[in-house]
Amino acid sequence: MRVCTTTVLIASFACTANAFMPVMSARARVPVQLSMKETPSSEIVGSFDPLNLSSLDADKLLSNADRMASWAPLVALALLAPEAANAAGPDWGIFEGRTGSLLHPVVMGGTFLLSCSAALKGFQYRRQRTLGDDISVLKKTLPDLGGASTVNDAIAQAKAAENPDGALVAKLQAALPIQKEIDALVAERKDLSSKGLRDSHFSQGALLAFLGTAFAIEGPLNTYARAGKLFPGPHLYAGAGLVVLWAAAAACVPAMQKGNDTARSIHIAANVSGMALFAWQIITGWPILLKVTELTKWP
Repeated sequence: MRVCTTTVLIASFACTANAFMPVMSARARVPVQLSMKETPSSEIVGSFDPLNLSSLDADKLLSNADRMASWAPLVALALLAPEAANAAGPDWGIFEGRTGSLLHPVVMGGTFLLSCSAALKGFQYRRQRTLGDDISVLKKTLPDLGGASTVNDAIAQAKAAENPDGALVAKLQAALPIQKEIDALVAERKDLSSKGLRDSHFSQGALLAFLGTAFAIEGPLNTYARAGKLFPGPHLYAGAGLVVLWAAAAACVPAMQKGNDTARSIHIAANVSGMALFAWQIITGWPILLKVTELTKWP
């Protein structure tokens, strides 16, 4: 700002000085040496010309000086123009209006639904993965099936023997409820396996981490573009904490793929806590949304 002010002052002085210059012909300004033979010694006037300007074209010197003086105000205005243009900050266009302001809440609302879907698929995949252990525990409670694959097959085999063992048949029949439970778990695992839960959960989680992080940053940027400052509060703090929890959950994936149960527990805890923060963000963000809608215009 000091540089621009100084430049304006110099340019103004140049214009003012040029304005008060007396109008004279080019020949009148050329220093003239008087001959001592034609003028008495008392009237001899010498010309002061240390730069030897008398040898140059006087008309050209005057035209250059006038041209520089006429350009000085334009140069001063050009130097001041950037300062005036940047005083109000950059123009963000549509991102300062209601369209850009509503982009954050709309995308984050969809991200919350995506988070719920990813959580559901994650628990379903966990169920699918642990069903094998539950089935194994139940199978250990069954009596000896004599090589049969199910209790029903074992009963049919025992009855078809030459000397049927009534006690064995009764024992096998008592195990039918357990077999029925095992069959239900096997059918459930088969149904879950057909849904491709592992890949679907991973894809939704990756998309959630990308969109959530991107628009968690976009929100404060939009606020700063509109208001020129941020407003720290529960909504902003919850969003920052949510991004940290997403990063922690994603960081557990490599260890989970190696069968680390501790990493799985941290992954689940981070995502459950993240959904709680997400719900709190919606509650704290609703008044902000109403305020933004009130203060902004389309587009």
